Amino acid sequence: MRRFSRFYTRRIGLLQGDFLDSPFSLTQGRVLYELSKRDGLTASDLAADLGLDHGYLSRILARFEKQKLIARSRSKQDARQSHLALTAKGRKAFAPLDRRSHDLVQHMLEKLAPGGQKRVTDAMRTIELLIGENPPPPEVKLRTHRPGDMGWVVEKHGALYAKEYGWNNHIEAITAEIVAAFLKNFDPKRERCWIAELDGDIVGSVFLVRDTDKVARIRLLMVDPAARGLGVGKRLTGECITFARQAGYRRITLWTHAVLKAARGIYQQAGFKLTKEWVHDDFGKPEASEIWDMDL
Repeated sequence: MRRFSRFYTRRIGLLQGDFLDSPFSLTQGRVLYELSKRDGLTASDLAADLGLDHGYLSRILARFEKQKLIARSRSKQDARQSHLALTAKGRKAFAPLDRRSHDLVQHMLEKLAPGGQKRVTDAMRTIELLIGENPPPPEVKLRTHRPGDMGWVVEKHGALYAKEYGWNNHIEAITAEIVAAFLKNFDPKRERCWIAELDGDIVGSVFLVRDTDKVARIRLLMVDPAARGLGVGKRLTGECITFARQAGYRRITLWTHAVLKAARGIYQQAGFKLTKEWVHDDFGKPEASEIWDMDL
């Protein structure tokens, strides 16, 4: 963020002594901009909106009054407050600054193809939204699978389990076999894959597949660290249970490991019961394997 800030302030000339070749500083230019675009502003409004010290802003406004760039009118609602407005001279002084700012942005963007322009403005909008004073709560969306998703599932299982639990690449091989079988034998009436997205990025997945006519199996529940704590695993598991009931299954079973404490907590809270335990070393180290079941 600091690197980008240094780049952008240099790119738009904020480090120059005079902002955009005008007689105004950056702060003074911003005050003029706000007064040109908004009616009925008070000094208190400006100080709050721009995050300026009241004394500093007062000195700027006093200078503008002396130069006859702004005028004050007493508020009819509160005699202690005065509304600020640009005078004709003030608007004339601000016009070149506004035009240069517009031309600078136009010069930067016109070199880009329309797709590039949209990427830049979308990125700016995203930054403004996410690090603003009131960022929106993270919104996780669930959808069914589409081409390309299985690559993420396989890669994420291999990389994350190796990093967090020291498992070898056998887990990646097993995951690849599971997703390949799912795609090859997919029965949309009795099977489903859900993909979780956060701001357009995949952050989770789960599969519900047919084990027998009466038993469904949950497979490959995964939540990326970037989305942990948002209830993604619980929502994915809930979708599996709801779909299994609607599809006519009588029981759901799943295979997990004791070390996957977060997943086990989700299963237990949903109503699954631990029914079988054993130890294996298929992933390069001894792990306690478990079967959990839930009657529907």
